[in-house]
Formats: sequence, structure tokens, C-alpha cells
Amino acid sequence: MKKILTLVFVSVLGGIITLSTYKLLLEKEASVAVETSAEQPFFVPTNYKSTNTNLVSAAEHPSFVNAANKTVDAVVHVKNTALVSAPMTLQDLFYGRQQSKRAQIGTGSGVIISPDGYIITNNHVITGSESISITLNDNKIYDAELIGSDEKTDIALLKVEADYDLPFITFGDSDAAQIGEWVLAVGNPFNLTSTVTAGIISAKARDLSGRNSQSFIQTDAAVNPGNSGGALVNANGELVGINTAITSQTGSYIGYSFAVPSNIARKVVEDIIEFGNVQNGILGVSLLNTNSKEAIEKGLNEINGVYVADVTEKSGAEKAGIKTGDIIKKIDNIEISKFSDLSGYLKTKRPSDVVNVEIIRDDEVKTLPVELSKTDILTVNFMNMELKNLSDQRKLERDISYGVEVIRNNNDWLSENLGISSKYIITDINNIKIKSIEDISALKQKYGSNAEQYIKKIGLINKDGEREQYVIR
Repeated sequence: MKKILTLVFVSVLGGIITLSTYKLLLEKEASVAVETSAEQPFFVPTNYKSTNTNLVSAAEHPSFVNAANKTVDAVVHVKNTALVSAPMTLQDLFYGRQQSKRAQIGTGSGVIISPDGYIITNNHVITGSESISITLNDNKIYDAELIGSDEKTDIALLKVEADYDLPFITFGDSDAAQIGEWVLAVGNPFNLTSTVTAGIISAKARDLSGRNSQSFIQTDAAVNPGNSGGALVNANGELVGINTAITSQTGSYIGYSFAVPSNIARKVVEDIIEFGNVQNGILGVSLLNTNSKEAIEKGLNEINGVYVADVTEKSGAEKAGIKTGDIIKKIDNIEISKFSDLSGYLKTKRPSDVVNVEIIRDDEVKTLPVELSKTDILTVNFMNMELKNLSDQRKLERDISYGVEVIRNNNDWLSENLGISSKYIITDINNIKIKSIEDISALKQKYGSNAEQYIKKIGLINKDGEREQYVIR
């Protein structure tokens, strides 16, 4: 009996020791393992501010509601109806029928710029029109009159007569527009009513012609067929451009669109209203193409500005003291880094306007006031040829002290029969020595628009430097 009690006691004691050991050691380690959790990542704001980066204020996003409300009703749909010759069929030829005419419809957009109904659009939208109509955003339709147009800037001016004041867009300053600035394109793509797209100004003074004759605003706002002639406006709803072209292999928008700057468009329509045509102010300098072999050899590809290669005789530039070799840096505080910067700004000016030209000469900065010249002082159109005075360099090349140079010949008869083309020099007409285009202007005034029937003899120097005399019968 005593042995049994001893065994029971030992067993109980062993159980107590085992349970105590489990509670004190094993169960504590298990609870620690359960409470351990994976370490959470620690986020640090990149701007090192203590604010909550997940909260973005609505004010940080640009809102175009106000600009859209100001502009959509002032952008119109433009319909151009033109009569074109239908292709001749075999039946037409067999029965001796004359070539028939058919109506061809073209569409685009336009921008109302005054309450009395003046509308800007693109020249290519209304080219060849027999009739023009515009449709307002409220679907009212009006016949439009073509007041005038300018092919070089691709701007046309229309007028409608409404019985109430029309909504219109005010002009902004396109020179003040900045790369990266938000803009809206408002137009009628795909014959829809006014449509708004948004983007930024990607570049300024873009030239698409390769002749340094254009100065477009480039934007990435979506522009599609039908947007031509529509408005490019800033966040305040001010007109900064007239949408004109896109770069695309498909005919639809792929990311690049171009607008005529509003300062150019405004000057063109003001000239059309006041003078009936565009008044161009000429500086009177020829610039060296920075990509030319000569420019590369002279190291002029790396200059910040434009290099004056020649100065036209009797021009405002010559009178102001601008010389060959000068580098033009600014005009009226507008930075000039390429020719399209210069030509774009000058398109906003008229003859007799004075511009301040900042140049570098011999590492010295000078600012010269230049009075812009009239186009007919520097070039003149005669018998459908564009002529200009000979530069000193050309006189030396041809060993001649007088004559005028042909810039462009659009007279097919003179081209085909006499071979006259650009670079030809006209030395005399009807035995009258031609010293300058002032002599051409005198002949033009004497003979009027029918000069060709009075011209019987022309003296020339051809491209090879050979003298030629032609008698016209």
C-alpha cells in the first residue's frame, strides 16, 4: 500500500512539474510567435513636405469651363459651295456634249470677331467658292459675304448680316503666349456643332513650308478635318490663333496641329477692312540659312540669332545702319533665333512702322530703330513677274551697274518664248535703261495693267551672264 501511494505521489509531482514547465516556457514562446507581424513599408514624400500626398486639390487642375462658355457660341460652321467641272465621259464626247458643272461642298470653321458679324476663317476653306454660308452654334444659318483674303497667311474675312448682336471672341496677344501654356481648340470637326479640345502650346514660330515664310503656333490640342478656321484660345477665352493645319499621314489628328498667330490674323483682317489688301512692312535684309554650307563653314550654325547676309539698297535697314555680318538678336524685345521668328513678327507690322532691332556687331550690342519699307520700294510686280533691285554683290558678279533681277516669273508666255526665269536680269525695256524698280514702277504707271501690249523690246542678262535682246511682235 505504501508503495502505491509513493508511486501516485511521484506521478502527481511529475505532472505538476511538466505542466508548470509548459506554461512558463513553451506557451510563452508560442504567444510571441503569434503576435509577430510582417514589417510595413515606409513611404516618404519626394517633396519632403509633411502634408498628406494622397490628397490633391481640385484647384491644381486647370478648368476650361469659363473659356469654353465664352467661345463655343462664337465659333461657326462654314460651308463653301463651289462649281467644278465634272469629268468628261465617252458618251459626252460621242454626243458632243459640253463639260458639265457640279456643285462641290467644302466645310470648315470660322470665328466671329465682332458683334456686327465679321468672321475669320482660313483662305483654303473658302477658295473657289460660288457661295458661302455659316451656321451658328444654335443652328441658325446665314449667307456670308467674302470681304477679302490673303493666301500667304491663309486668312480670309467673311461678313454676315444678322438682326442682333452676335457673340464674339476678343483677340489675345499671341506674342505673349508661352510654350507649355494651356489652350483650347474650338471648331466644327466632322460637321459637328462647336467642339472643344484641350492641349498645350508645344512650340512657336513653326515653319512648315521649308521657305521660312510661315510662323505657326504648334499645339497638341486635338484638331481634325473641319477644324480649319476655328479658334485657338487661352485659358481666359482670348483668341491666340486660327487653327489651320495638322501633320498627319492619315488625314486625322496624330498629335501635332498648327495655328496662325492671332497677332498676324488680326493685322491681316484690319488691312483688308481698311485698305482692301494686306500691307506688308519690309525690313530689307537677307539672312543666311543656318543649315547652308556657307553658314556651317563660318560656324554660324551655333549663333543665337540670325545672320544678315545682305542689306537691300534704300531699305529701312540700310538707312538705319544695319550691315552685312550683323547678328539680329531681338526686335522690340521679341527674341529672334530663326528666320520664322523674324518674319512672323514683321507680318504684324505695316510700312512706316518703326521697330527696334537689337544687333551684335564686333561683340558689341546695339539697338537700331528701323522704319519698315513698303513692298513696292523693294519689289514690284510687272507683267506678272516679281522684280527687285540688284544687290551690290550681283552687280559685281555680272559687271553691271544697273538692272533689276527677276525673283519669280509667273508669265507663261515670257517663260516659254524668252526663257525668262528667276535670276535673270532685265537691263532695258523699249530702249529705256532700267536702273532700278523705280523705273519699272514708272513704266507700270505709264502703261497700266495692259503693259504687255506696249512692250516691244526687252534687254536681258541670262543665268550664264550672257546678254540677250528680244523684239516682241
